[in-house]
Amino acid sequence: MIERFYLKDHFSFGECELKLKEGLIAFTGPSGAGKSVLMQALLSLFGYVDAVASLVEATVSKPINMDEFGVESEDINVFRLVKSKTARYFINSQNITRKNINLISKKLINYLSVKDDDEFENRRLLELLDAISSQKYSLHVENLKEFDELYKEFKSLDEQLKDIVQKEQKIEELKEFAKFEIAKISEIDPKIGEDEELQLQKKSLSKKEKIDTALQKAMEIFQHESSVIEALNLMDEDNSFFDDCMNELRGKFELQQDRLDELEEVDIEALLERIEKIASLKKRYGSIAQTIEYKKQKMKDLQEYENISFEKSELEKKYLEFKEKIDKISTKISQTRKKNLKRMNEEINRYLKELYMQDIEFRLNTKELDELGIDEFELNLGSVNVKKISSGEYNRLRLAFLATRSEYLQGDGGILILDEIDSNLSGKESMSVANVLLKLSTKYQILAISHQPQLSSRANMHFLVEKDGDKSSVRLLNQKQRVEELARMVSGEEIHEKAIEFAKSLLYIGDN
Repeated sequence: MIERFYLKDHFSFGECELKLKEGLIAFTGPSGAGKSVLMQALLSLFGYVDAVASLVEATVSKPINMDEFGVESEDINVFRLVKSKTARYFINSQNITRKNINLISKKLINYLSVKDDDEFENRRLLELLDAISSQKYSLHVENLKEFDELYKEFKSLDEQLKDIVQKEQKIEELKEFAKFEIAKISEIDPKIGEDEELQLQKKSLSKKEKIDTALQKAMEIFQHESSVIEALNLMDEDNSFFDDCMNELRGKFELQQDRLDELEEVDIEALLERIEKIASLKKRYGSIAQTIEYKKQKMKDLQEYENISFEKSELEKKYLEFKEKIDKISTKISQTRKKNLKRMNEEINRYLKELYMQDIEFRLNTKELDELGIDEFELNLGSVNVKKISSGEYNRLRLAFLATRSEYLQGDGGILILDEIDSNLSGKESMSVANVLLKLSTKYQILAISHQPQLSSRANMHFLVEKDGDKSSVRLLNQKQRVEELARMVSGEEIHEKAIEFAKSLLYIGDN
């Protein structure tokens, strides 16, 4: 539950601090005093609405599993919202996003706004029906677990099969493209490092004539070799160094001459064409290594395309096996649900009777298989579809559904925030809502805005929201003050004696 709520600089509220207890907590006050503003501040702390206040803080005495969000839970968890230019959210001084704080809060808080209608989503209705069914049929839990496991595999197979069918529809185009790419690369058949060798050849060819001319002129040095040796001998100098040098030079000249002779055999046009083809491959695929790797991948793709009909056949076989299994288990689940549908009707209608409403009729229709099975709810209140009933009826129906859920699904309760759940109701209807909320308050801490004295009279704590000029404030009422506030709710600002007597009767107190 929320033990403490603190607010600073939120519209007409300068600063306020509330100490809260368990049970039903009512917030009343004249129209425009700031009740909804106060509740909006609380909701902003939990990420339900945009932040406006400069600071909102609440301490929650309930361990919450927040491991997946990287937040450590404590016995008392402190939620904090701080806003200057932007809003920042914290839990136990650990920074967290608004999205994640809202996901965490939904484990703890059930917020029923005036426009809220997600209680009657098919998922939530089936969740309740499954809980009711599981109490009588323990095998239903195992069937639901088996269905979940089968459905995940079935869904995966379905997606794989759809992917193959899509590929199959354009398989010929893909095969032709792969063959074209493979043929184009195979025709050129590049080798690693070939591009560098070709460039060297091209470079050598471009200098061939110059090298040949220079080489012929340089060869004249050997005509003077004997003269140099004779001169060295006459000078009594060792001529071995000269012999070594001339021999090395002769070897280099002969090697270069051999290369020039080889270049004579090179087809320059063919060389340039080869360089151009290699360059086109590199431009399209990257390096020669990448080109070769791409060819290997296309050959692999082509093999997969050739095998796709076999894969499809195998997948279809497996798909049908799982379809048979999941159809069988979903039918079992549906049969169990239908057996317990009457009980669900009775449970919710028990609350509806208490709330002075006619019975609701739940029907299960068969739909296409999805992760929830093959069942879909249809709701009718008497002869009227639920979507067409009045807001007062709708709110009481939501309350009956919530009360039933609390019996079967909300074992450890939580926090329930209600925004004028008793609006547009008669006194008798309002009292029925109050009595149901009292039952719910044994599991929930309930924070409710109300304009009706019946709900407020049943509250364990009663706060009055007031406005003086442009400043709002909130205070906890004692018993005497509650009588005055309830009387004001009955008669307006001019409180008469009958209103006071009625207020006292609601609170079960005497004149003393």
